[in-house]
Amino acid sequence: MSTTTNQNNLDQEFWENRYRAEETGWDLGAISPAIKFYIDQLNNKDIKILIPGGGHNYEAEYLWHTGFKNIYIVDIAEAALIQFQQRVPDFPTQQIMHLDFFKITDTFDLIIEQTFFCALDPNLRITYSTKMNQLLKTNGKLVGLLFDFELTKVGPPFDGDLNEYKTLFSNHFTIKTLETAFNSVKPRQNKELFFIFEKTS
Repeated sequence: MSTTTNQNNLDQEFWENRYRAEETGWDLGAISPAIKFYIDQLNNKDIKILIPGGGHNYEAEYLWHTGFKNIYIVDIAEAALIQFQQRVPDFPTQQIMHLDFFKITDTFDLIIEQTFFCALDPNLRITYSTKMNQLLKTNGKLVGLLFDFELTKVGPPFDGDLNEYKTLFSNHFTIKTLETAFNSVKPRQNKELFFIFEKTS
């Protein structure tokens, strides 16, 4: 991700250009180990899962190939979704949404967060927290990774820290887990927080 982009320009064209030019430095090229570890502990493969702003969606690919079929992915960049379809051609097209995340009206049991939050304009963070609450069913969970190191006020990615996350999410969620991920990839060791937030109302 560029760290010199004005946050007011984070529109569809911005992200389309990044994927078409393969300027995706944030992309791990595989599922995040922390999220894989969490998925491997899930027993109910019928749960309804959303992955917002998933880009190349390695998490969705892994879920699909391990037997989870009720998965929905959404991204504002069509180029990223096309690349995903090419890798996972049997993934149902009706579960692939080329859409602004904030326009989703469905509800889910689990939402997986992976580099979507840090890509948003920081002015949308309260809206993000509220929307995540609305999208989750009763006792639904928001699970994933958040960066915990100083990045830049001009992004993406944008910075964030433990105290900010506690304040931001505590109004809508019970914070079950919010701690340094023990299994981050080497470049991100001690720089990621793994979290499990459960909907409270």
